[in-house]
Amino acid sequence: MTGGAGFLGRYVVERLRAQGVEPFIPLVENWDLTQAGDVDRLFAEQEPELVIHLAAEVGGIGANRANPGRFWYSNLVMGANVLEQSRLHGVEKLVVVGTICAYPKFTPVPFKEEELWNGYPEETNAPYGIAKKALLVGAQAYRAQYGLDAIYLLPVNLYGPGDNFAVESSHVIPAQIRKMVEAKKRGEREVVLWGDGSPTREFLYVDDCAEAITLAAERYDGPDPVNIGTGSEISIRELAETIAELTGYEGELVWDTSKPNGQPRRCLDTERAARLFGFRASTPFRAGLERTVAWYGERAAP
Repeated sequence: MTGGAGFLGRYVVERLRAQGVEPFIPLVENWDLTQAGDVDRLFAEQEPELVIHLAAEVGGIGANRANPGRFWYSNLVMGANVLEQSRLHGVEKLVVVGTICAYPKFTPVPFKEEELWNGYPEETNAPYGIAKKALLVGAQAYRAQYGLDAIYLLPVNLYGPGDNFAVESSHVIPAQIRKMVEAKKRGEREVVLWGDGSPTREFLYVDDCAEAITLAAERYDGPDPVNIGTGSEISIRELAETIAELTGYEGELVWDTSKPNGQPRRCLDTERAARLFGFRASTPFRAGLERTVAWYGERAAP
């Protein structure tokens, strides 16, 4: 399983182990997935029957703006190498995990899988989103020509304990949690947040996503992409107010409108996942957020 040491990967590993499966996790120090020779060696040594491809170069809006070329290249090439070696080594099942960033900027809400090609992605994360969307084309093409059982999943924004809280690369939930926890400790009277707070986002608790991946690996064998989410959305402003409440931060939330908002709305139609492999998210958003705040609070520097 590529990306098994990452945020989502660790949760998938736990679920697989609970089912009596011990996945092999290639670490970047030993296998560079952007190098075809390394990926060939990996597949030759491990002879996998099931491959779950989670490895990705990813980050929030700031990271996407700073690294468009690297995010495009790394995600495209890693996925292409995994697809090709899965074909060459006779893998029985390949699960490719894509991204919500692949959808067009102005996709009608809720996002249906049929809308995936009806426009260009939001500009700040388009290189990443397009690279990931290209892997859907590859999965479908390899299925059609070579009979490779490759499936493609589209998770919405993830959050939960163990997320990336780094200043330069974190997504919106860990970024806001860190800002407010640190502002509270320093006694700061305001926290500055990106954009105007109006965009909406859908968030999926990371362990729910891990459940969806394991269910799809076991039950789904089709060519069509499948959304993975909750089907509900929240504005970034309401999110920030909720995080302020949960962290106990009582200062002012200031919106820096010189920074980009990103995609105006994100909310998925999740019926295909329910119909095809029985997945529905089960973690209430506030409960998951409370766990995430508590996890970071226990580990934040005093």
